[in-house]
Amino acid sequence: MAKQHHDVTLEWPDADRETRTVAVDEDETVLEAAERADIALPFGCRTGACGTCTGRLLEADGAESAAGDDERGTIDVTDAFSYRRSPRALKDRHRADGYVLLCIASPRVGCRLAVGASVHTELVDNPWK
Repeated sequence: MAKQHHDVTLEWPDADRETRTVAVDEDETVLEAAERADIALPFGCRTGACGTCTGRLLEADGAESAAGDDERGTIDVTDAFSYRRSPRALKDRHRADGYVLLCIASPRVGCRLAVGASVHTELVDNPWK
């Protein structure tokens, strides 16, 4: 039986909206699929503890994220992803705003994500900039 996969489009907001799409198998995380496709994403721990790999859900299964800029949101990040373990680096309000930890998250549907260092800095101030 063939593995099921979901297409995940990665979008770098700080790189003039560069995009790449990767097929993520049902038993792998977005980070693992990106690495398999030679796509570099920031990460630190691979356990959901540090938040370096944070992405922001923009669209899932053709619907805008519930955390979108307008009120058309129809899908929640918890409907779009399952986690291998608890995403300790994200607070409830971050998850409600559509943030997801790519090192431990597997998509349940095809989706589009904002990724890269600028997404992580949306959550925490960077003292080095």
